[in-house]
Amino acid sequence: MSYIKRGTRNFRMANLALFAGGFNTFAILWSTQPLLPEIAKEFHVSPAVSSLTVSAATIALAISMLFVGSLSEVFGRKSVMTISLLASSVIAILTAFSPNFHYLLFFRILQGIVLAGLPAIAMAYLGEEIEPPSLGLAMGLYISGNSIGGMSGRIISGVLTDYFDWKIALVGIGIISLIASLLFWMTLPKSTHFKPREFEIKKLGTSLLSQFKEPGLLYLYVIAFLLQGSFTTLYNYIGFQLLAPPYSLSQTLVGFIFVVYLVGTFSSTWMGMLADQHGRRKILQVSLIILLVGACFTLNTNIWFKFIGLAIFTFGFFAGHSIASGWIGKISTHDKAQASSLYLFFYYAGSSIGGTAGGTFYSGFGWVGVIGMIICFAMIAILISVRLSTITKRRLQLSPMKLHLKS
Repeated sequence: MSYIKRGTRNFRMANLALFAGGFNTFAILWSTQPLLPEIAKEFHVSPAVSSLTVSAATIALAISMLFVGSLSEVFGRKSVMTISLLASSVIAILTAFSPNFHYLLFFRILQGIVLAGLPAIAMAYLGEEIEPPSLGLAMGLYISGNSIGGMSGRIISGVLTDYFDWKIALVGIGIISLIASLLFWMTLPKSTHFKPREFEIKKLGTSLLSQFKEPGLLYLYVIAFLLQGSFTTLYNYIGFQLLAPPYSLSQTLVGFIFVVYLVGTFSSTWMGMLADQHGRRKILQVSLIILLVGACFTLNTNIWFKFIGLAIFTFGFFAGHSIASGWIGKISTHDKAQASSLYLFFYYAGSSIGGTAGGTFYSGFGWVGVIGMIICFAMIAILISVRLSTITKRRLQLSPMKLHLKS
């Protein structure tokens, strides 16, 4: 059984399918973020409570990802991913008909659970089926589908809400996602290197817990939590500020602020290259400082300073996330897929907990409160990155000594 090679029809089909799947997943996951002011108004809830429509989905996704990957070991990669995408698309449409906030929250939790199917499995599928020399390209195309889906979902929902209402926006996202799901199902080549296994929950739990014995991984998990907690918080509540006086922007314009994500697409690649040249430790710290500076820029009341601050903040976030997530595989000594899934667990847990906590600061202290929380998160992340540097330097110094003793 040969691998899928670059230039073949199967390679193009696999990339198209996973691009569509990534687009689907992240368009649905983040679709309610620009709608939070409308949801708060519709159901008469506070900004913090409305943010639960984002947080509930991301925490459900985070927890489910720890288990869904193991289900795919039993039932197969393509089947689990396809069911995940189709189910999440149908639930996205049903979410629009929520009669009250509790039903809306229930549907968003369901979405988070079923959405876990793609991100938990896609990288494993690519690693098994794509020839090694072309894996980087295939992985890059998949991740671009994630970022473009997250950006497009926010923009589309913002525009549709402006012209119709938030319910039509969610129906629109659901229909687009359903089309993407069908495209995924029809185009993704079947797994040829996958071998089903028996589901062994004891081994899964033991290997997961063993990841916490490595201090370097623990520090990266905390950095993931703080990074995504800061990022989600800023984007959750910037809409509330820009829709209100003195800015009074339309929902469409607020939706289009997510175009700034394109800055992150550039920074994750460029700063990753710098990390290869100058070391992950140094560039991670620089990225965190850039994020901190960008957050402080948004405190200026001038709208252009706010947009510049958003761009700087987004640049720093994507750079930091790409370096930290790539570092996991270097530090982990075994079961690297589980180490990565734990990183994503803390990453999305940060989105849920930080994103909702930020609403409390916004309600109590306004935008200054939001940025104050982000500054605290960023400072803690910088201190942890310094500690991480000490650990990794010590490991590098000990490695030659171990080799000498063995010889």
